[in-house]
Amino acid sequence: MKQRTKILLLYLFCSLVWVVGSDLVLLAFDQEVMPLFQGMKGIVFVLVSSVFIYLLISKAEKLQELEEEKEKIDTLINSMVDFVNFKDGEGRWIQTNDYGLKLYQLENVDYRGKKDSELAAYSKASREPLLYCEHTDNLTWERGETTRTEEVFPMKDGTKKTFDTIKTPIYDENGKRKGLVVIGRDITERKKAEKQLAESELRYKALFDHNPELVYRIDLHGNIVDLNDKFMQVTGYNQEDALGKSILTYVQPDDHERLRRKLEQVKLTRKAHQCNQVRINHRYGDRVIVNCASVPIIIENELVGITGYATNITKIIETEEKLRTTEKLAVVGELAAGIAHEIRNPLTSLRGFVQLFQDESKENNPLHRIMLDELERINTIASELLVLSRPQEVAFQRCNLRQVLGDVVQLMGTNSQLNGATLSLQAEEGLSLECDPNQLKQLFINVVKNAAESGASAIVVRAFPSGTQICVAVEDNGCGISADRIERLGEPFYSQKERGTGLGLTISHKIVEAHHGAIQYKSELGTGTTVFIALPKVQ
Repeated sequence: MKQRTKILLLYLFCSLVWVVGSDLVLLAFDQEVMPLFQGMKGIVFVLVSSVFIYLLISKAEKLQELEEEKEKIDTLINSMVDFVNFKDGEGRWIQTNDYGLKLYQLENVDYRGKKDSELAAYSKASREPLLYCEHTDNLTWERGETTRTEEVFPMKDGTKKTFDTIKTPIYDENGKRKGLVVIGRDITERKKAEKQLAESELRYKALFDHNPELVYRIDLHGNIVDLNDKFMQVTGYNQEDALGKSILTYVQPDDHERLRRKLEQVKLTRKAHQCNQVRINHRYGDRVIVNCASVPIIIENELVGITGYATNITKIIETEEKLRTTEKLAVVGELAAGIAHEIRNPLTSLRGFVQLFQDESKENNPLHRIMLDELERINTIASELLVLSRPQEVAFQRCNLRQVLGDVVQLMGTNSQLNGATLSLQAEEGLSLECDPNQLKQLFINVVKNAAESGASAIVVRAFPSGTQICVAVEDNGCGISADRIERLGEPFYSQKERGTGLGLTISHKIVEAHHGAIQYKSELGTGTTVFIALPKVQ
């Protein structure tokens, strides 16, 4: 409005100067040429006025266009869901949209020409955000480039909103500050979603990393993507070495097809599936059996992978096996006690009659001695059966192990030769320990007897000290034992012999257990077997 007034006054002033000045100049001319100059003066005035009016109309049209553009810009920024603010080079507000006024709670304040620190006095709730905004404005001018910050604004209802604020400085041709454009977008909901996602990821990570069971993730090709720390405990391998490898690498070959079918079912049905008693390829050869649960990973209705949970059930299976063995031993014990009792009753009568016949005989009949020896053998066998029926009291005493083994080798030498095998002893002197010598003889007789019946041509019994223990190794070059049979050695009634009962090794294991020792088997088919027995020196 002021600009229009100035233009009008300038036009009136120039017109008056032209009219009055031109009349004064014409007074100096001749009266004859004055009408000519009067006409020319009018034409010049009309021409100059026309040019002035044309320029004025052109400028008015441009102003109208600018007004229309300004209205469009105002409509645009006021319709935006973002906070928009224009400032001059000194940080004074030039224009902001309605959203910005509402955000800073300055709806009824004349904000134009004021800085943030000045506007802070009009809004107590927005004081801190306005002062912080002025601080970030200065940082933007110092950097001389577009900056991006997050600002928190308190709302009337007591809540807070977070804005992603972008500030762009504008300079003139001389590099002087010209203006600052500030645009802020409400990212409160996005921040909440990010926080919830982060919390969800932390919960998932805690569930994944600190799960008491082995948890793994594989891609659709069965390759391992991620593992928790339980992987090394279950398989003996490092996590880093397993990444990128197929999950079947750590499963025994016999279970590959079964696990592969379960994984295919998960991909086809998009449902969880269970694969029980999967045997693991342990790094150090330990026996590990797990139950595998496979759960599909579905993101935006697309199957992207599978999460697996492996529960180690090795101890459970071993406990079940021990329970079955215990049940068998209980049955065997009851049966053995009954048989021993029934054998001993007629045995006593037979022994008495044979002794009576021997005393009444006038001649020394060798048949009587043979019958008495055989009856004594039957009595010994009945006594061995009682070992299975009830715990036997072990009479520990200090004895020379080399002497015990020497008696066994001498006793079993003939039996071994009958089976085509040589029996030799390699034992150091001074190998003494606390034991029941009779039970140890029975233990070593059973082991040597099995070696002689395995088709071996040579059997070597070695004894040597090892720390607080003494180890006895019975080696043969017989037919050997398969791995699945070794796992079942010691079970009652488990035997591969044609007439075997499986009770010999059962009794042997009980004798080793009573002496707080350990028994292990190392065998290879077609090569031979070595039985290691470790016994403590002091009970």
